[in-house]
Amino acid sequence: MAREPKPKKQRWYHQIWNAYKMTRATDPAVTWWMLGAFAAVVLLGVILGLVTHNMVFWLGTTIPFGFLAAMFMLTRRAERAAYTRIAGQPGAARAAMGTVRGGWTFEDDPVAVSPRTQDMVFRGIGRPGVVLVSEGPPGRAAAMLAKEEKRTARVVGPEVPVTLIQCGDAEGQVPLTKLGRSISKLKHKLTKAETEAVVKRMRALGGAKIGIPKGVDPMKARPDRKAMRGR
Repeated sequence: MAREPKPKKQRWYHQIWNAYKMTRATDPAVTWWMLGAFAAVVLLGVILGLVTHNMVFWLGTTIPFGFLAAMFMLTRRAERAAYTRIAGQPGAARAAMGTVRGGWTFEDDPVAVSPRTQDMVFRGIGRPGVVLVSEGPPGRAAAMLAKEEKRTARVVGPEVPVTLIQCGDAEGQVPLTKLGRSISKLKHKLTKAETEAVVKRMRALGGAKIGIPKGVDPMKARPDRKAMRGR
């Protein structure tokens, strides 16, 4: 029986090219942003070369940095394009929460959902305590968060902080692109052992089983960091 051929390993430049094509489909201006970042750095090298009368040195130094600046710009625009693609989809907030690192545990399914409006509440548990994130208009989201906050507090007790975040574009809500950053900025209130205990207690509550898009991860649009360094 013949062995199946192993899938061909992608080179770093293939990964960058795929990220560029995926970003350009949503953000056609990405090409000009990358060229502008590259040109700005190289122009600085030209100016320094003219001032110091050592053009070869400064061009040789700034061209690689110009390439890195272009890759940085691609990364930023790729993230923005990825968020644009999932914005408005049920579960978009959960996808953004999945980019948060630092010992957080997030439920895959929403812990509360409105069958009529498809408004949702997602839960995360970390050193800062419990965070509840809603999807939906401010009024309805506030009511769902308040109800879920009471339900959560009965399980974890008053010593565990519960943070409420509304994800959306309305006034007072946190945009999808800034959700992960907002969660990451929360200050630690619990020890690791206390956090694990809260996770076990909250699992007893379960969640609202509903099909939401799986594998929707804005960070998958990022060029591989090792690839960007040419490894």
